[in-house]
Amino acid sequence: MAGGNFMHRVLSYIVNELVVDRLANSRSFQRFAVKSSKAFEEISQKALQRREKFFEQLEEASKTFKAETEKGFRDQNRR
Repeated sequence: MAGGNFMHRVLSYIVNELVVDRLANSRSFQRFAVKSSKAFEEISQKALQRREKFFEQLEEASKTFKAETEKGFRDQNRR
């Protein structure tokens, strides 16, 4: 069994090196990698902006809720 495992590792290494070498030298793959990277960066920035906007809205809603709750308690105590 050990011999088969060794052969598998050697074959896997050789195939991996060939694939990596070919992809690294492929203009099409390089363009794809650059476009993918840019798209991922843009998506990450949009997600960060939306997250910040969400937390701003959540904070505003929390302040409004607190103010309305305090107003309700004050009105309740006046009765």
